[in-house]
Amino acid sequence: MSTLESSPLPTADDMIELETHANWRAADVGDVEQWTLRLSDDHHAELAAALANARSITDEVLDVTADDFPLPTLSPLLRELTEELVDGRGFVRIAALDVDRIGDEDASWMYWGIGMHLGEPWPQNAKGHLLGDVKDQGKSPDDPTARGNEIGGHPLGFHSDGSDLVGLLCIDSGVSGGESLVANALGAHNELVRTRPDLAAELYQPLPYDFRGEQRDGARPYYEVPAFSRHTGPTGDRLFVRYIRPYIEASQRHADAPRLRPEQREAMDAYDELVNERDNRVEMALRPGEMQFVNNYHVLHARRAYVDDARAGRVRWLKRLWLATDVLGPSDRPERFQRVGAMGHWGERRTRA
Repeated sequence: MSTLESSPLPTADDMIELETHANWRAADVGDVEQWTLRLSDDHHAELAAALANARSITDEVLDVTADDFPLPTLSPLLRELTEELVDGRGFVRIAALDVDRIGDEDASWMYWGIGMHLGEPWPQNAKGHLLGDVKDQGKSPDDPTARGNEIGGHPLGFHSDGSDLVGLLCIDSGVSGGESLVANALGAHNELVRTRPDLAAELYQPLPYDFRGEQRDGARPYYEVPAFSRHTGPTGDRLFVRYIRPYIEASQRHADAPRLRPEQREAMDAYDELVNERDNRVEMALRPGEMQFVNNYHVLHARRAYVDDARAGRVRWLKRLWLATDVLGPSDRPERFQRVGAMGHWGERRTRA
């Protein structure tokens, strides 16, 4: 099985475009209905029945499985969405749970139940959070241990998360702002391969990432992973993107972390420019009850700055899921993208945020 993950020094001659069937530009996905699943009255009734069944089995949402949350008509649609996430455009919106009517707790249970039909939960941090919170948690952007979901108000640049799929459920959209953006990381990769294969090759080499203080006790405070990995599996060559530039830059605070070379910075600058092109992204304002799911390997996500009003009870609050999908089996992934990898110790606990 050939794969660039085992090649320590890939060159411009090794560069090829990957998964071109999943390329898109903004004009290709301009119709929001193309990537929005709208829940019908029957779906809402089905979700209410599934919730009642799950609550009759357990009082712990993290123990709810897809079997505990039966969705006879919605589940096949969710399976189609999962396949589209992995092998298609890589993002979808589901609209919408009636949060005002059912409340944030029942909405969170329904969101979890929907998620279990898309994949298996993946721990989001060293605390083992499986149903995380994205809201202002008092962390400053210059805090070396802060992660994006904990920082309030500030915009977040395009990045990926550490799982196959990332999901967000909007509980409260706050006062204003906070729009979600998705960018075609796969398309930007292919464009870089076409125009600057030398720089693309740089991003196939390992980059250091700051662990943000969440490494295993006694372990080094950074890990290494390329921005791009090419893996040849049963279905052919696949691209796996892992890219969080602020964490790459933050790794340089550790004296023993590899120093970033000028060529690597030039490559990241070129990739950032492509990712941020207006024609390479889609923007959506998630409203209460709306869900967004994204393929972390093909799509990067970002958010705009936002405003809260805590006194008025308007605080932007989203629930987050990281999921492992069975559309990608073990042989479909590089080793570093298996569920147990550099962050394996994060799964030693299972907790809510």
